[in-house]
Amino acid sequence: MGAEEVEPGTVRPGGRTARVRESVLRAAGDALVEQGFGGLDLADVARRAEVGKTTVYRRWATTAGLVADLLTDMAEQSVPRADTGSLDEDLRANARLVVRTLTDARQGPLFSAVVAAATCDPRTAEALHRFYAVRVEEWAGCVDAAVARGELPPGTDAHEVIRAVSAPLYYRLLASGDPLDESVADRAAEAAAAAARAGVYVG
Repeated sequence: MGAEEVEPGTVRPGGRTARVRESVLRAAGDALVEQGFGGLDLADVARRAEVGKTTVYRRWATTAGLVADLLTDMAEQSVPRADTGSLDEDLRANARLVVRTLTDARQGPLFSAVVAAATCDPRTAEALHRFYAVRVEEWAGCVDAAVARGELPPGTDAHEVIRAVSAPLYYRLLASGDPLDESVADRAAEAAAAAARAGVYVG
C-alpha cells in the first residue's frame, strides 16, 4: 500500500504531534460517551481538544477515521496478558480484565457506543475487528502455553478459547443487561477452560 493510499486515522503520529493526538482522542472518547457515534462531530472534537479544526480534519478526515484511531490507541494501552503458569488463572485474569473494562464508568459506555456504531458503519466495524484481533492475539499466548505444558489437547485453537471467555461478558453488556462482576467473569473463564480441556476447540 502506497503512502497516498493510507486510510486517515490509521497511522500513529510521533514526536510533538503525539500530544495533539492524545488530546483529540481523549476528546473523541468524551464525545462518544456523552452523545454516541451519531453525535460525534469533528469540529466539536477539535473544540473540546482545544486544537484547530483544520488539524483534526487533515489528520482524521472523518468520524470513522477518528474512531479507528481511538480503537488503535485503546489496543495499544490495554493491559498485557497474564502469565501465571496456569490456564485457569490466566483465563480468569483475562475475564476479570474484560469485566473491569466493561463496567468502568468511561470505558463501558465508550465500548457500547463503538459497538453500536459498528453495526451501521463499515469503517468503524473494521476498526473494531482490528481492535479485538489485537487483544485476542495478545491473550492467545496463554492458551498456547497451556498446550505446551500438556494442560490442553494439541491442536487447540487458542483464539477460539479466548473468544469464548469474553463472549458471554459482552452478551451481558450489549444484550441481556444482566450484572457483570468477578463471579460472572470467573464462571466464564471456568466454562471456557473446561470446554478447551474437553477438546471442543481442537481444530
